[in-house]
Amino acid sequence: MTSSTRPDPDRFVDLPAGPRLCYRDSAGTGSSDTRSSGAQDDVGRSGEVVLLVAGLGQDLTAWPDALVDGLVARGLRVVRFDNRDVGRSDRIAAPPPGRLRQLLRRPRSDAYDLADMAADAVGLLDHLGVERAHVLGQSLGGMVAQVVAARRPDRVASLTSVYSTTGAAGVGGTARSTLLRLRHAPAQTVEEAVVRHVGMMRHLSGLGFPLDDAGVAAEEARARGAWERGGGPASRVGPARQIQAIAASGDRTAELGRITAPTLVVNGDRDVMVDPSGGLATVAAIAGARHVVVPGMGHHLATGLVDRLVELVGDHVAAAAAPSPQTPQTPQTDLEGAQQ
Repeated sequence: MTSSTRPDPDRFVDLPAGPRLCYRDSAGTGSSDTRSSGAQDDVGRSGEVVLLVAGLGQDLTAWPDALVDGLVARGLRVVRFDNRDVGRSDRIAAPPPGRLRQLLRRPRSDAYDLADMAADAVGLLDHLGVERAHVLGQSLGGMVAQVVAARRPDRVASLTSVYSTTGAAGVGGTARSTLLRLRHAPAQTVEEAVVRHVGMMRHLSGLGFPLDDAGVAAEEARARGAWERGGGPASRVGPARQIQAIAASGDRTAELGRITAPTLVVNGDRDVMVDPSGGLATVAAIAGARHVVVPGMGHHLATGLVDRLVELVGDHVAAAAAPSPQTPQTPQTDLEGAQQ
């Protein structure tokens, strides 16, 4: 089947109290891009559900297909979606914050926050008839996943937070070198967007998992696809509002203390987007959380990390889904060898 005849895997839901979201649902059929007809077909399907929440400015294609397929191969149903303001989901009808507001972390009065984004995720689960899901978020998506777990413990079977943080001052900060890259005006052409994306991925990839030629080609293709899915130049406006949502949510440490779901926290030892101290703070805030630090891992789901992440998440989900209750343990940090 050619790309021109392959069915569009994107599906949509108009949330009763939120935006229209675009999502994809593996439905346990063994492919990252499968599609079935009608939302109601999803209701009652067997298998544990893993909900993937993407990071800042990323659409659902930011999750490597190998990661999705690896989880599906373990018998899991994987649902991923475009956050509001990104990809094919709705843009919010509010002006983005200006540069000064972003610099001073002063959100507009009409800003949405991480709780609103968390409500979108729960709304999608409602639409799919999923009572409880294993929620996996990366970066901004990790923050959203944390809020879902804290505010809706009845809907979260387990939580996995990948290179994310708590919102507390002094932890999880962004390196100056990265901030300078983020202050560029939005790209106006696809070529400009591709060059910037690849440059940022090289910057974020980490010492242990640098982009090789195949990785560059994959990121170029991903950037072109994201540009097309996001409507070209319009795709670059949403991230400013997502950054504002982080600022509007403030320090969530106390809220994270209410999380009861089995929690896995994963990050590298060198991250210039979210300093590894954010992972340490997350583990300290959540009772019984397990912390896995991968040396050489940066702020990028590199090809060399995918198999290990599938193993970590798959085992975490299996343990959380086991019939016997999980007894909270003392938080621990596992320092791993770089998986390449």
